[in-house]
Amino acid sequence: MATEIKAPVFPESVADGTIATWHKKVGEPVSRDEVICDIETDKVVLEVVAPADGSLVAIIKDEGDTVLSDEVIAQFEAGAGAAVEQAVAQTQAGAAPVVERTETVSDQAPAVRKALTESGIAAADVQGTGRGGRITKEDVANHQAKPAANVTPLSVAVGERIEKRVPMTRLRKRVAERLLAATQETAMLTTFNEVNMKPIMELRKQYKDAFEKRHGARLGFMSFFVKAATEALKRYPAVNASIDGDDIVYHGYYDIGVAVSSDRGLVVPVLRDTDRMSYAEVESGIGAYAAKARDGKLSIEEMTGGTFTITNGGTFGSLLSTPILNQPQTGILGMHKIQERPMAVNGQVEILPMMYLALSYDHRMIDGKEAVGFLVAIKELLEEPAKLILDL
Repeated sequence: MATEIKAPVFPESVADGTIATWHKKVGEPVSRDEVICDIETDKVVLEVVAPADGSLVAIIKDEGDTVLSDEVIAQFEAGAGAAVEQAVAQTQAGAAPVVERTETVSDQAPAVRKALTESGIAAADVQGTGRGGRITKEDVANHQAKPAANVTPLSVAVGERIEKRVPMTRLRKRVAERLLAATQETAMLTTFNEVNMKPIMELRKQYKDAFEKRHGARLGFMSFFVKAATEALKRYPAVNASIDGDDIVYHGYYDIGVAVSSDRGLVVPVLRDTDRMSYAEVESGIGAYAAKARDGKLSIEEMTGGTFTITNGGTFGSLLSTPILNQPQTGILGMHKIQERPMAVNGQVEILPMMYLALSYDHRMIDGKEAVGFLVAIKELLEEPAKLILDL
């Protein structure tokens, strides 16, 4: 008897989704909990899994179709007969069971489709090592690294100008809408300062091995910035507030979003109650979020909320930038590349590892005095990490 396969129940902040990929065709054997469909929302890609061993008997919503929360997208029939018969036949023939592979770019997961499209590699040419023979991003990268044999270079006519048109993903469209709204709906202004990173770099160098051995997490710079921002937010509550219509909402908690770059675009998972977190918990949390972002496993709940945001363009080599507000938040801190520069120290010139800091803020809510004071507080806490650690 056929059962209904439904889209997940979306949170209130997500109105609908789009069928991104069907990993299984009608009649194709599927195992329990195997991913059969990806649904792309404005924030994440949600996986729909098989409720039991069996196969799809009908696909109601095709790729590209819009689906609502809990809407029926397919009909499924339980029963592992086809899969078992195939495995038995292969075994009796003296061969290992073979799972049918999809052979077109459109059959792949979103991240894999992107990698295949950008590299110009046909899906049929890549050997899949994922579950059920599915192609992974690593498979595409490994295929690119192989030396090509007897390959004739693609000849392009002289003067020919190549274009490629690719539909924008829902996440990319949503990010574009939010960034544009932030520039149009807020009185955004950016103030800058610089911080001497030498004290933190020396502290990290001295204790990073012991820290990792004890806590199982790498000691980076982000934990210092998160804790410094949390302390500065306590001193300047307007930067931790948000605007809701004609009301100002002051938050009595500190939920800091950390911008993470993924194959699908920029995502901002949130560390909750950073005032109660240890340095190790901050580092572990950021590491876990980064891994989930790479694998497309971040949940909507993990990216919802946040009272302040930190973004680190320095990981890509940016020396200075003006970050855009993550509405309805009223402040965002931009970190940048650490660059050695000659600095005047007590009348002497010293070469120090310096980082530019940028604070973009909503001038409707935050005055220049508060914004500058907030950024100076972060600078002082980072340049004297003992005060930060000892809560002085």
